[in-house]
Amino acid sequence: MASSVEQFPAQLRDATPAEATPAVPNRAVQVQRLGLVDYVPTWQLQEALMDATLAVKVQNRQAETTGARPLPTPNHLLLCEHPHTYTLGKSGKPEHLLLDEAALAAHEASFHRINRGGDITYHGPGQLVGYPILDLDNFRPDIHWYLRTLEEAVIRTLGEYGLNAGRIPGLTGVWLDWEADAPNARKICALGVKCSRWVTLHGFALNVHPDLTYFGHIVPCGITDKAVTSLAQELGSGAAVSVGEVQERLLPHLLELLGAQEVELPTVRSTK
Repeated sequence: MASSVEQFPAQLRDATPAEATPAVPNRAVQVQRLGLVDYVPTWQLQEALMDATLAVKVQNRQAETTGARPLPTPNHLLLCEHPHTYTLGKSGKPEHLLLDEAALAAHEASFHRINRGGDITYHGPGQLVGYPILDLDNFRPDIHWYLRTLEEAVIRTLGEYGLNAGRIPGLTGVWLDWEADAPNARKICALGVKCSRWVTLHGFALNVHPDLTYFGHIVPCGITDKAVTSLAQELGSGAAVSVGEVQERLLPHLLELLGAQEVELPTVRSTK
């Protein structure tokens, strides 16, 4: 998957008087563990959190003209699973979904065109999905650094299970048998993000123990010559690993790489 980036409009970017009070980076991340939740309400929650952060940033830019102290911008991380869902990014090809409406219904799956970069992907039970809504001005305003940070958190987590995961040049995400001479590269984690005024949206999807047959109904991320795998498949049938366990192993790695601290919000009970 790819990423889409939007910068500050010129009228905001250029208005920085010398007497303005510098912003103090906020490295606290509000973490919500949502459980199994429908895709659309979670997308709407992401959008609402992003809009609220962008509103603070606009207010801070306006305050710079008076030298007022800026307000800290919040950072959020949503961790969840989804029912069977296919999403198509802005640069994706609709023909990469291999199911018509009747077949989608037969598989109890939904399909949504969304505003991240990249092509088509699948979300479903048994997959850990993370949506960081971060103001990268609090960390490092560099989208490539951000994508590599997400990948590195997953790589370190998989390393705890004895898996040698890595990156393939030119292909965003996390892979097994990723080395140049390896014959059987397999994607285990997909990434797709949007970034507006350095505030991020969407995120990563790590296959813990999903039904991998659902990937057979798409051309995953538009890639035709590489397979998709999961943690459970790589560990073998005798291994039992839960999304919740992987979630709690991944979170410290991500926070450490960001230089962030967790602020935990009350857990939302799943209605599924």
